Amino acid sequence: MAQVIEVKVVPPPLPQNWTPPESSSKSVSPLIERRLLPAGPAYLAHVRRAVHNLSFEEHDKHAEEERKRLEALDGNGGIEDDLGVGDEPEGEDLLSLDPKEWKKQDHYAVLGLSHLRYKATDAQIKIAHRKKVLKHHPDKKAGAAGETNDDAFFKCIQKAHEVLSNREKRRQFDSVDPYYNLVEDDVPTASQITKAKDPVKAFFKGFGPVFEREARFSKEQPVPMLGNVDAPKQEVEGFYDFWYNFDSWRSFEYLDKEVNEGSDR
Repeated sequence: MAQVIEVKVVPPPLPQNWTPPESSSKSVSPLIERRLLPAGPAYLAHVRRAVHNLSFEEHDKHAEEERKRLEALDGNGGIEDDLGVGDEPEGEDLLSLDPKEWKKQDHYAVLGLSHLRYKATDAQIKIAHRKKVLKHHPDKKAGAAGETNDDAFFKCIQKAHEVLSNREKRRQFDSVDPYYNLVEDDVPTASQITKAKDPVKAFFKGFGPVFEREARFSKEQPVPMLGNVDAPKQEVEGFYDFWYNFDSWRSFEYLDKEVNEGSDR
């Protein structure tokens, strides 16, 4: 609790050569006593200057450094451990994306999350978006020599964040994620398994990632994984029972043609 200090304000004596000004129509407020509380940003700034013997310029410099440090703090008050989130290389094909063709863009790649994809958390999406905005905001390139596509790519960044930060929109995109359209072609065939040197090992190695990948679409979580050859009978039966009755939330609205407002098509 703040301590209240009574401070008596005594005006200094008037100079001997002082003469009162000519009277005017304006009235002067009477001298009154006010109680000052040692609180607030101005008081704290005064204390910091007094304790550390800082000038106003030095204090402002330290305050700016502190502001930049606090920008690196997350909502929980801890320094973000982003582990490279949002720092993936940006190729020319990525930077030259057309924001009007946003349904064709890889939103995870735009935000530098292609190594995480559907596993990216809300916090990681937020961090990646903030880093991309700081890097590609059009204001940072204002007056720069030459023409850049940063304004267009910045719009792609904003669209990627809009999609991935919305639970329903993100599910629609994850349902048709173009990255997995290529990966799904790697599902092993029966002949590949039987012709392997160790068919049992090849089965678990080949199909384990497939079930893990498809588990993301399950309405019921957690999802039992394939396991290994030493899994007990109860676990195996539970696995088959779950997948025989697999209930998926996957949908394909994202592939629908975008209808512009006012269009009759």
